[in-house]
Amino acid sequence: MPSTDFHTGVLLTDVAGTDVLRTEVFRTPAPRLSAESLPRLAEADLLDSPAAWGGVTTRSGVFRLEPVRLDRDLELLTGWMNDPQVDAYWELAGPAAVTAAHVWRQLDGESRSIPCLGLLDGTPMSYWEIYRADLDPLSAYYPARPHDTGIHLLIGDGTNRGRGLGTALLRAVADLVLDNRPRCMRVIAEPDIRNTPSVSAFLNSGFRCPAEIELPGKRAALMIRERALRNLL
Repeated sequence: MPSTDFHTGVLLTDVAGTDVLRTEVFRTPAPRLSAESLPRLAEADLLDSPAAWGGVTTRSGVFRLEPVRLDRDLELLTGWMNDPQVDAYWELAGPAAVTAAHVWRQLDGESRSIPCLGLLDGTPMSYWEIYRADLDPLSAYYPARPHDTGIHLLIGDGTNRGRGLGTALLRAVADLVLDNRPRCMRVIAEPDIRNTPSVSAFLNSGFRCPAEIELPGKRAALMIRERALRNLL
């Protein structure tokens, strides 16, 4: 029989359609966490719940992040990963199982990364990974600080590339991170240095590039957007 003791519980309730996170201390048997609950609990603890960040208005429409659900989103994501322009840097082309394995690695219980769809006026058009850079292997390659928040992204539909939309969305997501993660002082990214459009989009959206770093499999431009400079760059 499980022992009974005091435990701090994360209670998720729904009020008028909005998830509310509340912490209570109660006497109950130690809970048995399911595989399905681990990503949600880790998200709330490590990344301040991107699902609840809401939208931001850009010149192209209202943009928001929505956590990926593989039962709903796998076909869409697989199609994007098989786009040659995406595969050149993500290297995930192939059957749906390849994409599913990658996404599940983000949801493995440690959940330092939350995979999200980017929706523009309600239409999925990009894929994002919001992750704790200070807890990621990346932290061994740059001077990480507590609560550094990293972002990976791809724009899935080729019709949305090459017209400055990436710049607008990167600024929007960086603002969402800084507005909703008060402990985060910096947003971090590490695009492949060969990916000139991506590097340019980061620079144009308020990131600076203090260094290039050698990562496993690529040489990257270290991109940093600092809270203290968010209104100056």
